[in-house]
Amino acid sequence: MAVVIGATAGVALLYRFAEPATPERGLPQLSLLGKPLELDANAPQRALNRLRRRVNGVFVLKLDPGDEQRISYGDLGVQIDKARLAQLLRDTVDQTSPLSRWRRRSAVAPGAPLALPVPFDIDVERAARMLMRLKDEFDRPAVDARLDLEHRRVVPSSQGRILDVDATLQRIQSALQQGEHEAELAFELVSPRRTTEQLADVRFDHVLSYFETNYDVSMRAEARTFNLRLAASKLDGTVLLPGEVFDFNQTVGARDEANGYKVAPVIAQGELVDGIGGGTCQVSGTLHGAAFFAGLEVVERYPHTRPSSYIKLGLDATVVYPTINFGFRNPYDFPVVLHETVKDGVVRAEILGPQSDGSVTLIRRILSARPYDEVERPDDRLRRGQRVLAQRGVPGFTVQMYRILRDGPHARREVWKGVYPPTTQIVRVGTATDDGKAAGKDDPHGEYLADELLVVTMARDEDSAEPKLTERREEGRFGVEGWTNQAGMPVFRRN
Repeated sequence: MAVVIGATAGVALLYRFAEPATPERGLPQLSLLGKPLELDANAPQRALNRLRRRVNGVFVLKLDPGDEQRISYGDLGVQIDKARLAQLLRDTVDQTSPLSRWRRRSAVAPGAPLALPVPFDIDVERAARMLMRLKDEFDRPAVDARLDLEHRRVVPSSQGRILDVDATLQRIQSALQQGEHEAELAFELVSPRRTTEQLADVRFDHVLSYFETNYDVSMRAEARTFNLRLAASKLDGTVLLPGEVFDFNQTVGARDEANGYKVAPVIAQGELVDGIGGGTCQVSGTLHGAAFFAGLEVVERYPHTRPSSYIKLGLDATVVYPTINFGFRNPYDFPVVLHETVKDGVVRAEILGPQSDGSVTLIRRILSARPYDEVERPDDRLRRGQRVLAQRGVPGFTVQMYRILRDGPHARREVWKGVYPPTTQIVRVGTATDDGKAAGKDDPHGEYLADELLVVTMARDEDSAEPKLTERREEGRFGVEGWTNQAGMPVFRRN
């Protein structure tokens, strides 16, 4: 027997029964998208219209409770599979079809409507592109617990998440097939490295060590000062548990415009040039001084390509994100806390923890100095023949450093050797014929002087609440004005 019950998309739906219809095997009751669908001559068109109304609506992506993202079905590339719709309707009345056989074998109650699979197709590549565009909004980094030293409290940790695009696509496809108009986003959870519970009993009531450097507070250095404060704020309150390693680049992050840093002078290949994040090395160098005198184990540290004016030779620590890093390990059986501030012309780094009566001594000796070269560079911004000192030369140095750690009757000595390459002296020579060209200004830095021997000790005395730094210096060969001239190095002279 054959029955024509309707047509859609120009194709007649012709049903042939392989066996006579019986009351038990009559036309079944259907539902589509959760609503009854009468199986008569108009069923195909009604089903198609119902599906069209659905895809013209919105699909909801569920985030946190009470938070959702509404998108169009078009954003997912959802289309109605008309051929499959027609096949499904044919299969419902064909007693030999897999759909009918499944219904007879399933636990569906007699007389209950058969829920038709929803014939939606999704453009997986288009849907994935849409999710990737939303990924930055959905992702959330894990936040480590830290100490707010100003308010003496623990800033709690929070779990992070990363959108799992593949798993989310599977949930969307499953929801579409079941006639649902929403799906929950799938995330990979990211745990913080430092939890609130880990900091509950951390003591930070004593200064184990400190180190200070000075910075320019004038308006001309405003951008550099801004960078100093921003970088220091990123590491302030960091806690190192016993055995943990502090990673400067990981903690402070990228020094770029996206993270708020400004253009300020930096050292690049031995020359001072403008660059994003200038000043960050003063934050790392000051912290290195504090870590050194706290007896922390320095695991990665690199000197600058030229000595820095703000810190003593041998105590600097250059950093460049992400290639050049600075790190140290906490060797103690108690946590230590990093505290760094930038105010009133002073960068101050402190290592905090329980009280300690040990002392640390730095012995730094300059073993040798290498002469610098001088180069002349033509400059059409200067009058012909005018000479301007664009960069003063700095000798190269080889230094030997000792650290002596004393704890009661016990002492331990560590030794390092460092090399600073010479910094070329650069003289700009005018080539302009216009006498109205403005005169240039010389590099304001004077001859580089360094004590041949430097001894610095940090120790706590009975009358002090925190340790004190004491210095002993010997100028020697490299600490007296005019020594570079006596060593035969180029001396700048105007015409």
